[in-house]
Amino acid sequence: MNIAVIGTGYVGLVSGTCFADSGNNVTCVDIDEDKVGRLRDGQIPIYEPGLETIFARSQREGRLTFTTDIGDAVPQADIVFLCLPTPPGGDGQADLSAVMAVAKQLGPIVDSYTVIVNKSTVPVGTGDRVEAIIGQHIDPELFDVVSNPEFLREGAAVEDFKYPERVVIGTGSDQAADIMTTLYEPFVRSGNPIIVMDRRSAELTKYAANAMLATKITFMNEIANICEKVGANVDNIRRGIGTDSRIGKRFLFAGIGYGGSCFPKDVQAIHHTAGQHGYDFKIVDSVMQVNNAQKVSIVRKMEEYFDTDDFSGMTFGLWGLSFKPETDDIREAPALYIAEELVKRGAKLLAYDPEAIGTFKKATSQAVLDNTSFVHNQKAALDDIDALVICTEWNEFRRPTVDNFAEEMKHPVIFDGRNLYDLKRAEKAGITYISVGRPAINVN
Repeated sequence: MNIAVIGTGYVGLVSGTCFADSGNNVTCVDIDEDKVGRLRDGQIPIYEPGLETIFARSQREGRLTFTTDIGDAVPQADIVFLCLPTPPGGDGQADLSAVMAVAKQLGPIVDSYTVIVNKSTVPVGTGDRVEAIIGQHIDPELFDVVSNPEFLREGAAVEDFKYPERVVIGTGSDQAADIMTTLYEPFVRSGNPIIVMDRRSAELTKYAANAMLATKITFMNEIANICEKVGANVDNIRRGIGTDSRIGKRFLFAGIGYGGSCFPKDVQAIHHTAGQHGYDFKIVDSVMQVNNAQKVSIVRKMEEYFDTDDFSGMTFGLWGLSFKPETDDIREAPALYIAEELVKRGAKLLAYDPEAIGTFKKATSQAVLDNTSFVHNQKAALDDIDALVICTEWNEFRRPTVDNFAEEMKHPVIFDGRNLYDLKRAEKAGITYISVGRPAINVN
């Protein structure tokens, strides 16, 4: 099939590349001339494992091209994917300006039957609005608007796209459903379902999925906070409830909260949608409040340990800046908030991340930049520090055994926001180790 992908952000670039890798002819469109130029030269602007190989192959074989001209891509396309940013506004409502702007452009240039697909995460009813805008210019028989939400995990997006657990297609058109099913059939040969439903249900499905996962994470963080009060171990509780098939093992790891481009934005958006329709979504409201507090909970533990809220003269190592491992995405990353709070209290920082130093520098405040030295290996972040703070669970951070910290650190004190290390080994090594929802080790 001939496919146009409008927007070369995370979702657009991964989707376009994977569609091209499966044999389709894909043209990706973006208004950023510099970005398009770099993509044409084979430069990928995001870090995503596995993407570089299939990007290079698809581009080399002529199935993946890039342009700034939407008029070049859309008329020849059977399917047009809208992969546009929908950031949260000040009230949490998704900003649909980019989606609506492109919808206005599509009407005059669609000249044969085309499936217009909203792959961006959008509020319920967005498909109706896009359909109305396009329908002002062309015969309704020439197009259908479909909702096809993405369920990609950063760090595993290529795998998720090529082997999806399910594909959701929201449309009332049999013709559009047949075209979309044909497009996705190569990706579900193992038998995972293509679920066709009405468009509004598909739009809400994405929000419901992310709100559920965010709630599960937040629930375990609440359990972890109780564990710290009563002397229990959240790891034991995770194993105890995760073996229950009704609950499952995933998203039960306690830590310093969720971040990223999806969970915070989508939880806010579904909360806003509920409010617009007069419904008080109490669970989601609590999830947001708890998560905001959880992001900086480790700073409170540091204040308790050092018995002060003035960290002047202290230097802390920071391991991990991205919101999760295997990505350079720092959107809503706990490290952003932790660094800000530590600097406010007078601290200096030595920060390391395998991929996210550049993106972190662009997103953080000038105050943090002025008080942070960015180093290029994890060992350098241990030099003459008063304590180490772990914010992201990169695999390479798991490799140093706790036995080595006493040798590497002048003050072997670790505040672990991701529970990377075994408590017994930490105790035996003689380091001070404070994690989330587990007993503190070697604290006087």
